[in-house]
Amino acid sequence: MFDTMVITKTVASLCGALLVLLLGFWAADGLYGSHSDEPQAYVIDTGEDDASAEPVAELTFEEAFQVADAEAGARVWGQCRACHALEAGRNGVGPYLHGVVNRPIGSNDGFNYSGALNQVGDVWTPENLNTFIAGPANAASGTSMNFRGIADVQDRANLIAYIQSQS
Repeated sequence: MFDTMVITKTVASLCGALLVLLLGFWAADGLYGSHSDEPQAYVIDTGEDDASAEPVAELTFEEAFQVADAEAGARVWGQCRACHALEAGRNGVGPYLHGVVNRPIGSNDGFNYSGALNQVGDVWTPENLNTFIAGPANAASGTSMNFRGIADVQDRANLIAYIQSQS
């Protein structure tokens, strides 16, 4: 079944396919490849190569909270609305947040807390809320709050200002 002619045809077909592939690569490189050291026809400035630009200093939470915008916090509140409510006494998956600023931690009647919040502090100060909202699992390991957190310090300050304004 496998004689010399079948093996020869098989090897020849593989070599032919390789030759077609190499010729196609060579033609594409000749048409689309860059073969000169001259600059491109145009360059788009992305600002990444500008060494003279000073790095922007990140705001501390205290500075961000002083200039917090409750209206901007209303947009961030959309992330919290699925589990929390701002109406007093209306618990959802999470406890209601009406009057949460400067309220003792875990003092919401009618909500079964996970017990991990004692790691955050005694009172929900704006600073404690900031730490918790930044990453609940990092602030209180073992918490049942399954939320990745809000990375931007200004967004957290705006959210806390919004919650405080609605209380």
